[in-house]
Amino acid sequence: MKRLLPSLAAAVLALAVAPAYAADTTYTAKLSGDAHMPAPIKTDATGDLKLVVSADGKTISYVLTLKDILNPAAADLHLGPPGANGPLVVKLFPVGDAKPKKGPYSGVLAEGRIGADDLIGPLSGSPLADLLEQLAEGNAYVNVHTSDGVDPPNSGPGDYRLGEIRGQIK
Repeated sequence: MKRLLPSLAAAVLALAVAPAYAADTTYTAKLSGDAHMPAPIKTDATGDLKLVVSADGKTISYVLTLKDILNPAAADLHLGPPGANGPLVVKLFPVGDAKPKKGPYSGVLAEGRIGADDLIGPLSGSPLADLLEQLAEGNAYVNVHTSDGVDPPNSGPGDYRLGEIRGQIK
């Protein structure tokens, strides 16, 4: 029994200082034109975002899937409560070699990992824990922006500056 107590005490101490995300935490968002701000947009486009926080809280894996959207040009995470617009804090698409899509699109638009180095805007230089806190409070959303399919973007109808479909992250 005397040998068991130090081991048990060490195990309890390890649990007490374990990261806040002892198991993967998942957040999701359902995207639609109905959630667009400042007013809903009539569109058949929909989407799903899945965010999975690593057990150590140092990365977030994401998959953004879209259906029936035309000319997806960008996708971003923003801070903001339901019914309000807020600042961009993470670019999901395009990143790296990805390019805006032209024409009808359905499928996985973007997937990858988010770390502290990916934070921009008001979270630039902050630890990832700051974004995780906003996610836990329901104070973040995803926007998918579309273009009219003609370069340059923002040149005509279909270039929704605030995004065509949006979903609050829960």
